[in-house]
Amino acid sequence: MYITKKHLSRRTILRGMGVGIGLPLLDSMIPAQTPLSKTAAKPLSRLCCIEMVHGAAGSTVDGSAKHYWSPEKEGRDFEWSQTLEPLKDFRDYLTIISDTDLLPAGAYHENEEGGDHFRSSSSFLTASHAKMTEGADLFCGTSIDQLYAQQFGQDTPLPSIQLCIESQYASGSCDYGYACVYSDTIVWSSPTQPLPMTIDPRMAFESLFGDGSTAEERAARQRMNGSILDRITHRVTALQKDLSAQDRGRLNDYLDDVREIERRIQKIEEHNTSGVARALPAAPVGVPDSFDEHVKLMFDLQALAFQTNTTRVSAFKMSRDVCQRVYPDSGVKTPFHSCSHHNEVPTRIAEFAKLNRYHVSLLPYFLEKLKKTPDGDGNLLDHSLILYGSPLGDSNAHNHIRVPIFLAGHAGGGVKGGQHIRCKPGTPMANVLLTVMHKVGVNLDKIGDSTGDIAI
Repeated sequence: MYITKKHLSRRTILRGMGVGIGLPLLDSMIPAQTPLSKTAAKPLSRLCCIEMVHGAAGSTVDGSAKHYWSPEKEGRDFEWSQTLEPLKDFRDYLTIISDTDLLPAGAYHENEEGGDHFRSSSSFLTASHAKMTEGADLFCGTSIDQLYAQQFGQDTPLPSIQLCIESQYASGSCDYGYACVYSDTIVWSSPTQPLPMTIDPRMAFESLFGDGSTAEERAARQRMNGSILDRITHRVTALQKDLSAQDRGRLNDYLDDVREIERRIQKIEEHNTSGVARALPAAPVGVPDSFDEHVKLMFDLQALAFQTNTTRVSAFKMSRDVCQRVYPDSGVKTPFHSCSHHNEVPTRIAEFAKLNRYHVSLLPYFLEKLKKTPDGDGNLLDHSLILYGSPLGDSNAHNHIRVPIFLAGHAGGGVKGGQHIRCKPGTPMANVLLTVMHKVGVNLDKIGDSTGDIAI
């Protein structure tokens, strides 16, 4: 049988007016019996870093004894803790790492006492201590997502994406002598350059599927009631003529996903401009009032970005320190920040654990989407590494001890999953960050206060 080496480029983009749609991996992009076929089967790992603020009930003395976060048993026969039980269907992909400390997020000097909420996020992915300043002389560290992007991001249309859920102050000073930007972002491209995070799903959608055309063209396209896919119909039709039946099916499924996300965003915008009272009146028009809906949209966009190789790295900030949001779907009526300040009362710690569980319960939606998406010789979850955690431990005590953290995904075979690792007391959380970097192919000797890798 004659096997042609003619193939579709992995970087193919379907373009229309103000639109640039990347494609998922198709069989047509993998010419048989060539070196590229082996590369496509084992693609570079994607990296996703997710922060949830305010620590966890399981980091308290009472919550640790009751195993709210960390399982009691170590190794592969661990039982599910109350907080992590929603992840049970992904046991083989999960690596729970307990008892690491993020001390650079704490106070180094007496005058820094009390500012833990305003240092924490800046330390989460840098393991570095934020300089106490309200001015422009910011200083922290380079975050691991950007270390990855600096090595691999030039091969993709977007080096990285940064998304968030809660509103940002963006400028000015917050409290305890710290600039607001320290708690507005978890992403630092250098020790002096924090990167903004996108809260509006519409803006995130545009960053993925816009082609760099003018703002006027993008605005004109949005005024049309149709889909962005209407702008590339002729391109899709021409492409499909040269695809196999399997590739046509995969392409159609992908375009259906894009259209469905776009439809959801349009529906949110229509609702928010209809004149009805909003639960979040200060939020951008594209932001839904529902926390669940907002988080799922952002997960969908990250999954599409990974599927199309638009980027291989994302950072997702699911809340902001001192946030007082109430989450109706959690069954907890106490506002988030107030709930985290439980005064070490066992019943209130238990309530906070319930809220932690709710936040974790949103992750399976993302993990399932990645698992169902074919990628090379496996799926996107096989070829991804997701870090989820918080830079605070016991938020009532404002400490950074026993910080809650876990990994999901196999990183292309580099991480086995299905285990609980309990570290020696005092192990830096930076060791987790260093290990993550090594597992996704970034060579570093040290990050922050790291002392070595964790055996995962």
